[in-house]
Amino acid sequence: MDILHVITRLILGGAQQNTIMSCAAQVKAGHRVGLVYGPIYGPEGSLLEEARKSGAELIEVRTMLRPILPPTDVVCYAQLRRLIRQWRPEVVHTHSTKAGIVGRAAAWDERVPAVIHTIHGLPFHERQLALVHGLYVRSERWAAKRCHRLLGVTQAMCDAFRENRIGEPAQFDVVPSGMDISSFETSGVTREEIRRELGIPLDVPVVGIVARLDKLKGQDDMLDIFPELARRLPGVRLLIVGGGWHKKALEDRVKAEGLGPNVVMTGLVPPERVAAMFRAIDVKVLPSYQEGQPRTMVQALLSGCAIVGYEAGGIPEICIDGKTGRLAPVGDRKALADAVVWMFEHPAERERMSEAGRVYARERFDVRAMIRRLEEIYTEALAGKGGGR
Repeated sequence: MDILHVITRLILGGAQQNTIMSCAAQVKAGHRVGLVYGPIYGPEGSLLEEARKSGAELIEVRTMLRPILPPTDVVCYAQLRRLIRQWRPEVVHTHSTKAGIVGRAAAWDERVPAVIHTIHGLPFHERQLALVHGLYVRSERWAAKRCHRLLGVTQAMCDAFRENRIGEPAQFDVVPSGMDISSFETSGVTREEIRRELGIPLDVPVVGIVARLDKLKGQDDMLDIFPELARRLPGVRLLIVGGGWHKKALEDRVKAEGLGPNVVMTGLVPPERVAAMFRAIDVKVLPSYQEGQPRTMVQALLSGCAIVGYEAGGIPEICIDGKTGRLAPVGDRKALADAVVWMFEHPAERERMSEAGRVYARERFDVRAMIRRLEEIYTEALAGKGGGR
């Protein structure tokens, strides 16, 4: 097949990792694959080098910007139409909000045989202004009429779209975001080595959050509960891994509250170092207020970490309460602290959940299963099964 993927930015993120892995596997399978992306900017990191290694043809469209900019977006739409006309793909597969809306419109108007969109995360959430929330919902309703299939990385993504009357039932399918399982099960770095490198004693409990530094990811909630954790878990350390726009605010808060010796912030680490970070962590926490499929939770399970999270988005589909981890209601900091402490006070149960989670992650999130399912969906769409025009 001739397959063209379209994504807004190639920053260091789950949607981007998913897309690049799809490109690499599809190139290896013998398909002609292109990857269209907008300018990469900001402190979240870049996956451009990884994209180059995928073997896909890379095409930067400078007008595909993340903010809503109607005049620029119209130009982007025209440029994408021209590109699609030149490339003549059988499949256009869009990822992320801006690329998803503009890309689907361009592909549909060029009558691409199979137009697919993956919902990696929701563009609308409860913390938005009503006007902004409504604009995103209406835009997604419009775009859903311009594609054949809508793929959620979790069931929660599909459910949220349906609850907001976006898309038709026949369009939806769940395709979990796959990953290279072996790279997290064998990181090549021991717990002792990575803790020594980070300046963390070997005999203290470590709670970690590995995520982009963003207000919605919940790092502030972890700092809110840290005094309670320190009171109940002597010697506890908080390890914050990641980069992003919220970095300075978090650093300023750690300094102002005198948490420096017990809160370690690594900043942005390259993708190949993430597995090593998990070796230092006992309990991985994700108190996110908005989440698609949290890849770092899957990675934590594969690395042998226990997990705790808020009941947001697709988190409960990985952190299954009482089976693979512990959950707390969104924004309930007391319940979050209690869940973290419970993990340390019940080591046998924590070990049981971690092992159950590792088995679950191996079975459900292998990249090979994702690629097989994508190829089936492309073939079905080209044959006119499901979705519709």
